[in-house]
Amino acid sequence: MPEKATVILADGDFPADPIPLSFLEKAERIVCCDGAALALVRHGMTPDAIVGDLDSLSADFRKRYSECLVHVEEQDDNDLTKAFRYCMENGWKNIVILGATGKREDHTLGNLSLLADYSLQAEKISLVTDHGIFVAVNTPGRFESSKGEQISIFALDEGIKVTSENLKYPMKEYPLRRWWQATLNEALEENFSLDFEKGKFLLIFRAFRGRKIS
Repeated sequence: MPEKATVILADGDFPADPIPLSFLEKAERIVCCDGAALALVRHGMTPDAIVGDLDSLSADFRKRYSECLVHVEEQDDNDLTKAFRYCMENGWKNIVILGATGKREDHTLGNLSLLADYSLQAEKISLVTDHGIFVAVNTPGRFESSKGEQISIFALDEGIKVTSENLKYPMKEYPLRRWWQATLNEALEENFSLDFEKGKFLLIFRAFRGRKIS
């Protein structure tokens, strides 16, 4: 079962798959990005905090949930970053982000790239979709998987040279200059390793393929 974590619910596609829904239902607390609170309430759950400029919420809704509103007017950051910053200020550093993909592709790409920034502050953070889980890493090492699991790797810093172990299509000092180059790989064992320059960021995607993710 997913461990208890603080869930940040963004205002993209609301989770539909049982795995992301289980993270939502087991959450220690739920922090909504502005309009995501509407979808959460429709799902029959109550937000612990609603963060953003709150322009997506009606006056009646704001009144009903006035005790959990966190109004942030500045427009330099998106609502996801505002919600993340609120979590860090409260010491909630085990984070699962849901609802951060779908509806608009530009928001999806932006939210995925933000994982690198967030991972420098959170103790543990992932972005979970209906299809899999994304994490950003900047230290080489061994990573959890399952045999046959589909793995895609994206370089957030251009030209990272990656060496892999326990992946079906191995890499040996392979320079990642385009996002497509290390997609659609496959784990051969219960874990795989990636060796690359420490401090550079990789985005790793693990597909659910109908199984549970811890």
